[in-house]
Order: sequence, then C-alpha cells, then structure tokens
Amino acid sequence: MHEDHQIAPLAGVRVLELGNYIAAPTAGRLLADFGAEVIKVERPRTGDELRSWRLHAGTTSMLYRTINRNKKSVVLDLKTEEGRRLVLELAKHCDVLLENFRPGTLEKWGIGPEALNAANPDLVITRISAFGQTGPLSPRPGFAAVAEAVGGFRELVGDPDRPPVRVGVSIGDSIAGLYAAFGSVMALFQREVRRGAAQPAVPLGERVIDVALNEAMLSMMESLVPDYEAFGVRRERTGGRMDGIAPSNAYVCQDGASIVVAGNGDSIFQRYMRVIGRPDLAEDPALASNEVRWARREELDAAIGDWAARHPQAEALAILEEAGVPSGPIYTAADICRDEQYAARNMVQRLPVSTGEDVIENVGFPGIVPVIGGTSLPIRSLGPDLGQHTREVLTEILGMTPEQIQAVTAGEGALL
Repeated sequence: MHEDHQIAPLAGVRVLELGNYIAAPTAGRLLADFGAEVIKVERPRTGDELRSWRLHAGTTSMLYRTINRNKKSVVLDLKTEEGRRLVLELAKHCDVLLENFRPGTLEKWGIGPEALNAANPDLVITRISAFGQTGPLSPRPGFAAVAEAVGGFRELVGDPDRPPVRVGVSIGDSIAGLYAAFGSVMALFQREVRRGAAQPAVPLGERVIDVALNEAMLSMMESLVPDYEAFGVRRERTGGRMDGIAPSNAYVCQDGASIVVAGNGDSIFQRYMRVIGRPDLAEDPALASNEVRWARREELDAAIGDWAARHPQAEALAILEEAGVPSGPIYTAADICRDEQYAARNMVQRLPVSTGEDVIENVGFPGIVPVIGGTSLPIRSLGPDLGQHTREVLTEILGMTPEQIQAVTAGEGALL
C-alpha cells in the first residue's frame, strides 16, 4: 500500500487551466491526479458551467467535484484587462496552459500563444476545440455530440434498424482530454530532454498542442477509413455486436439479468460451444474461421441466447468462467460500488462531499487510472468550491498583498 506523497510523477509541474465543461478539465484532472499543481481559472459568480450540470441538490454537482478533483480554483474575469493581465502573470510561473475556448478567443483577448510565449518562452500551450485551430471548420463552435458524429463514431452506435444513438457519457470530450494530457506530458518530456542535452529551447510551434474533438474520435475508429478506401466497405451499426467478430454479444439470463460473452477466438469458440451444449457447432469445420462465424452470427446468437435463458446470471457466468470463456455481468452503478475487484484496487474511493449546501458522507468516486504501486492512488481533494484558492494563489505565486487582492476581488467588478 502506498501513501499519496510517495507516488507523484508530475510533482513540481504547475498547470494553468482555462477550460470549462469536460474536455480541458479532464486533461487537467489527469495531470492533477499524478501530482501536478493544477490552477483552474473560473469566471466570477457562476464558475465553470459544469457546476450546475446534473445538479441533484445544492449548488455544485458531483460531476464537477469528480472532473475537477485535486485542483485549485481561482476566480478571474478574462473579459477584463486586469483578469487577462493576471493570467499572463500566472503563466510566467506555470509549465502548461490548458484551454478549450473557441479558436481565436484567447487571441481576441490578447492572451493567445504569442502573448503567452512572450510571458513564458518555455510554456506548453495545450488547446482543445471542436475542429482544431486550423482548417475551414476551425471557427465553428461544437460540443462532443457534434464531434462524435463528424468523427465517424455516432454512425456505428445503436441497432441497424434504428437511427444512430449516443453513448451515455461525453466520450468525445473525455478522449480529447486524454490526448491533451498525453500531448502536454509529451511536450514537457521533449523540453526536459533538450534541457538535459543543452540543446536550443523548443520553438513555440512545437509547444502548441492542438487537439480537435472530431479528430480524437476519428483516431479511435480503428480501420473504418482504410477499409472503405481499400475495399469500399461501409461499416454499419450492429447493436451489441462488433462488426466482423462473432460470437460476441450480450445475452439475457433466466433471472432477467444480462451478461456479455466474447467467445470469438478460434480455440475459445470451440470450448464455448461445447459448454452451452452445442458440440455440433464446435466441430463444424465451416465455423473454424471468424469470417464464417460472422456470416452465421444469427444462428450462433440464437443458440447462445437459448442457453443463457435457461440459467440465472451467476450460474451462467460460473459455467463460462470454468470453461475459460471471457464473460462478465453488465454492471450498474450499484454493482460497481459493491464489486470486490474494484475495492481491491481502491477504484471506488469514499469521501465526504459538499453539495454547496450540505455535506454527504462516504460518497464513492472513481479512482485514479492507471494504477501505480499496486492500487489506485488516493484522491487528495474533490473539485474545489468556486474561488476557494484565489487568495492563496495570488499571494503565494504572484506575491500580491492583501490590499492588492482586495482591490481585485471587491467592489462592482468583484471577482469572487
């Protein structure tokens, strides 16, 4: 078991996060999870819009507390000259700046890459937008829903006889956030390598990381494009199946619970068919290859579905596990919270959390991924209250006096 101060690969890295919603804050969360000091800049009074998304009680949602964990919140008004000046001052003391405004917004405010580079010529500037910083679509606004559609993802989600659907989480934003965190760490690594070799500093063009939501989704589409370009193949929605792979699907058991079984490996398939009482399918030479199994997927799914319907979920899974066939239950949140595997790796961490009005004790939050040191690193703090660290940051990093901070945070143009 480790202590949180023992494993922090990004300790000493300071990040200035100008992002709202999910994409850039996800990148900031990943960096903060592994020890970076992430200073999240929020607008006065309302803060990040995520504070009110899926708000079931109080003034601050669990979604905000989750995605902005391990960060500090500073309130600055970027629409004011003083707010923008303080961003440039903070940038002098940071290693990475994260932002997900519409392209051109920072430039309009006078805090674009050139201005940031003048303030700090070592700063990594990571930008997330719907369609990237260049190209004919770059000026367009867009949330992940649009990017998932343009990236080719939405067309493949759902059943073939129904319109495309969306998955239940903002997957486009989250994947873009992963790329943004990876790009940031990659640029920091390049910077340190050059420093160690006494080479010239990394030029600005190589320190601007440009993440587009639609491209992040496209990068996850496997062989969608080359299959089309090479063979004219158009992928279609396949419901619970995976195109070209069989048998792999979800099945309803006797007790109404469902299981997922991935029995598409050649040797696995034979064991799978025997354990469900269909040795004829196991021994059929025509089913030895995945291509033919896919062509006969309806027949295979019917046989598996008949078998699953005769067994309760737990019994079906025990039989499949004994036979070495990859399978598992379809979990709800309640299942995750009581699962022994997640508990063993500290992947559901329980903390008291404020809604902004009340404190709820012992609430489970998803752990830190990937695991280092045997179990998930502990969450140091949940998403902060709005402006919770404004005075601390302005004092400790910028050396502002109480009087200067009071002038910034009080009066008609109050930042807090």
